[in-house]
Amino acid sequence: MARQKVILNPYPRPLDMVMSSQDAERLHDLVDVIWGKDEDIPESEFARACGDAYAIITSSWRPRTLDDMPNLRAIMETGGRHPSPAHLDYETCFARGIRVLSCAPAYGPMVAEMALGMAIAAARGIVSAHRDFVAGEELYLYPSNSTAFTLYDQPVGFIGFGGLAQSLKSLLAPFRCPIQVYDPWLPASFISDRGCTPVSLQDLLSESRVIFVLAIPSNENKAMLDRELLSLIRSDAVLLLISRSHLVDFDALTDLLHQGRFRAAIDVFPQEPLADDHPIRTAPNTILSAHRAGSVWQDMHAIGRMVVDDLETMLAGLPPTKMQTAQPELIYRLP
Repeated sequence: MARQKVILNPYPRPLDMVMSSQDAERLHDLVDVIWGKDEDIPESEFARACGDAYAIITSSWRPRTLDDMPNLRAIMETGGRHPSPAHLDYETCFARGIRVLSCAPAYGPMVAEMALGMAIAAARGIVSAHRDFVAGEELYLYPSNSTAFTLYDQPVGFIGFGGLAQSLKSLLAPFRCPIQVYDPWLPASFISDRGCTPVSLQDLLSESRVIFVLAIPSNENKAMLDRELLSLIRSDAVLLLISRSHLVDFDALTDLLHQGRFRAAIDVFPQEPLADDHPIRTAPNTILSAHRAGSVWQDMHAIGRMVVDDLETMLAGLPPTKMQTAQPELIYRLP
């Protein structure tokens, strides 16, 4: 029986970032690999190969017709989110049984760890204390902790309760934090069954000491956290912007932080790289990170592992279990 052919094009990430040598060997043992280089596959090469391809492993889907891919059964993306409906014909994918799979679950643990680290740093004033020490203005012992707090037993709010939030929930377990959740895509019982309390967005913002923005961007939540809602945040609270800046009115957030209304830690921005003169750079009580939460080289190999695992499963006639499958009820809500 002829082996299936798979186009492997993780560009712009190098292959050894997203796949260990062991998983690359597994892939080659499983299928005939086409391309598999660090450079982007030329259109001419793709056109020659796509007609026989069983699966396409890619970091970014370019707009193209599926008519020339009669054997295609899976599009497996390695960039962290499903292709936009503006670029991929999902109706054809669903009609033909083409699985559209995202490696987003691979990012949950490492992004959750960064979110926890940033929360502790903001709550304990670790970054500002370091800056004071470097400037020779450090305070010792109790005076240095006048606004610090620990996470233990603090009320926490999750905006969004997908895979990232559930990874973070596990890390917060030792801190005994009661967790409130706002996620309009989930029934209240789903949240309650996992030990959290479903609440309105207004209640979450006004009652939580630590607020994590973890939801994926959608057509419905663009700038959802506007000035009015951000103004509900307690003055002693910390807002952690972890998933996408899409969810926040970033100008309003910047203004409120300059007013000293609350603390924040931010890993994602409206434009990246951020302009040198953007006022968020000088906001007080704010920790800034250059979109680093999900880019740890040693952990990126989880992407390749789940890609090969799901390929192996599908070739055996079974559904994928590791990657996130695009759902028709949700995919058209993505920007």
